[in-house]
Amino acid sequence: MPGNRTMNFRAALLVGFVLSMPFGAFAEPGQRPNILFFLVDDMGVTDTSVRFLRNAEGRPIEAPLNARYRTPNMERLAANGRLFTNARAYPICSPTRASMMTGQAAERLRITTWTHPKRSIDTGEVHTGDLRGPDWRVTGLDPAVPTLPRLLREAGYRTLHTGKAHFGPDDTPAGDPTNLGFDVNIAGYGGGGPGSYWGEKGFSAAWRNGGHDWDVPHLEKYHGTNTFLTEALTLEMNRAIAAAVAAGRPFFAHMSHYAVHAPFETDARFAGNYPDLEGMPLAFATLIEGMDQSLGDLIAHLEHLGVAETTLVIFYSDNGSDGPPNLPLRGKKGTRFEGGARVPMIVAWAKPDPNHPVQQALPIPSGSESDTFVVPADFLPTLAAIAGVVLPDDLVLDGHDLRAAFTGRPGAARPSEFLVHFPHGRHNNTLYTTWTDADWKLIYQYAPREWQLVNLRTDPAEQHNRIEDRSDIALAMARRMLQRLEARGALFPVDSTTGLPVKPDLACFEAKAAAIAP
Repeated sequence: MPGNRTMNFRAALLVGFVLSMPFGAFAEPGQRPNILFFLVDDMGVTDTSVRFLRNAEGRPIEAPLNARYRTPNMERLAANGRLFTNARAYPICSPTRASMMTGQAAERLRITTWTHPKRSIDTGEVHTGDLRGPDWRVTGLDPAVPTLPRLLREAGYRTLHTGKAHFGPDDTPAGDPTNLGFDVNIAGYGGGGPGSYWGEKGFSAAWRNGGHDWDVPHLEKYHGTNTFLTEALTLEMNRAIAAAVAAGRPFFAHMSHYAVHAPFETDARFAGNYPDLEGMPLAFATLIEGMDQSLGDLIAHLEHLGVAETTLVIFYSDNGSDGPPNLPLRGKKGTRFEGGARVPMIVAWAKPDPNHPVQQALPIPSGSESDTFVVPADFLPTLAAIAGVVLPDDLVLDGHDLRAAFTGRPGAARPSEFLVHFPHGRHNNTLYTTWTDADWKLIYQYAPREWQLVNLRTDPAEQHNRIEDRSDIALAMARRMLQRLEARGALFPVDSTTGLPVKPDLACFEAKAAAIAP
């Protein structure tokens, strides 16, 4: 399949340090930054006290949930660095995570929905009328594809994974992050969620007759204690970071929380902060605050170790919210709407110091923001460049280098576009492809075969279909969308009777557009 061929990897992966770049690369190993990638699960763009949404005039707006949640460490990180108001992810976790690790789009990888925790099987595919989903890559990420942690490890980094992995089922190599380039794996397995967040329950669903498929591994020392999973993962990552620092190695720490994914269980440490909430809203609020506490604890630990000035922090979520609605956006995790794709993102040095030579190579302006589009595939080329990694010439990349966006300096502009392809019949929405280009978003539903065009700047709730009055824009976007799908070797829904792939109905759309045109 395109982009997934096995390359002469060891020979191609000679790592050098880029001397000609004006910023964002480090000439000497001792100057290379540490990287803390703080990844949250299922956190929507308004599941925080930080305001990420902007109105049609570009001014911040306060969404209904912003006042509910307590995220002071996110606020501090944003004040110290750069807030991204147009960050996006795939609406389902495994596609985002695979794309982040490889720099390739989910449709190219053919990982377009979530993978089963234990077995290489389809995760509950259902038929929709006369259509069914394609034979996608149920085994998850191909270990032969170069990954970000492997590239960084070859460059001398200590690569640390703690928390949710979900790169593939446990019956495949992708179920173990150490097969993908991580030196250390703590609590990562094939599952996309924890059986429980409670140490008293052994982080397992067995206590509620949920079986053992979702048991979180490697944390047995916390079993039977009142340690919440978010705290346990933070403690373990801090230990792993300390060991890397003691060894004199730069580190890539992939702090991948299970929070705020279901099950929605209350973190008792923070329950008293929400006297007006109960049930699921209370549990969700405490999951949010516990995640934020982890961010603060990790940064404090970096300061204690004396490496905060040389550690780049990236805060990101793998998809939109599965909790309370992220109004004014429409939809949630899994849907074709922005509530499933818009996510929070912040980039900052753990302790800003504009006079530090490491930070001078990548100067991130404090209290700034960017409306640059960011998508999962962008992280590999960006972080590899920051670390001074020379990528193999034949490496297939769909992402873009974001160093100019991180610093606000002149540089190559990332296109304001994002393709989401979900040819599956489950998870809140079914069988759709969306193509976003700046303010415009085109949606195609395979069952029924319908097109929708919305303007995200003037209609963030995606209520008004502009397909008739702006058929010119819609048609140009439809052609571009299909071209991109085919170029990346995307799989399409299948006609249950004929077994043939069913592509977006462009010919019918062109005929309608011609009839509508003045």
